Amino acid sequence: MAKTDPNRVLRLLPLFAGGLGGALLLINRLTTAQLLESQARSDALGVILSAVLILIGLIWQEIEPRSPDAVTLEGVEGFELAEELPESVKIELAWASRLLLTNTVTQSLVVYYDDRTLLRRGILGKGDRVNPGKILQRAMELEKAIYLVDLKLYPGRIEFDYLPSNTQGVICQPLGKRGALILAANRPRSYTKQDENWIAAIADKLAKTLDGDRN
Repeated sequence: MAKTDPNRVLRLLPLFAGGLGGALLLINRLTTAQLLESQARSDALGVILSAVLILIGLIWQEIEPRSPDAVTLEGVEGFELAEELPESVKIELAWASRLLLTNTVTQSLVVYYDDRTLLRRGILGKGDRVNPGKILQRAMELEKAIYLVDLKLYPGRIEFDYLPSNTQGVICQPLGKRGALILAANRPRSYTKQDENWIAAIADKLAKTLDGDRN
């Protein structure tokens, strides 16, 4: 589905202004009984300005926001699931991870809960164990997602050594205070607000399932 351009109205303004200005100049010329030399000069200038506005409007219609460049994540595609989990939990983790990988820009994801890595899926990083750093710990403590829109800009990125080394964007979505869903994308600024809301909803469901399994 094509994304709606939030600047569509702004892009159309020069076209509307130029067209309106040209129409008003024409009406003014047709309703003027005696044309003065000064008015002729003003009309000529107005026509030029209207034409420039229309031209700018047409150019703006051709300009599309440039999407960040995607990279090929370094790693091997795989699916690792903790063997000791109940079958019902395994099925839900498999279901949720498949949804996220196929319906968002996520290329790699990890489920961490109660000091264990329960699932790794997609493009796997070299590390197979999650050692929560300050960013992940903060997300769990606050029970609030942290979205690192361009990972290379954050010094704390070194804590994500269990993700592909050239990961571009990361979401740390808490599963309550006991764990988190960590998602990696292959280009920066790629998750939409709708993606974030959907990820949060799936994480809430996983948290309830995992919490019930431990109690």
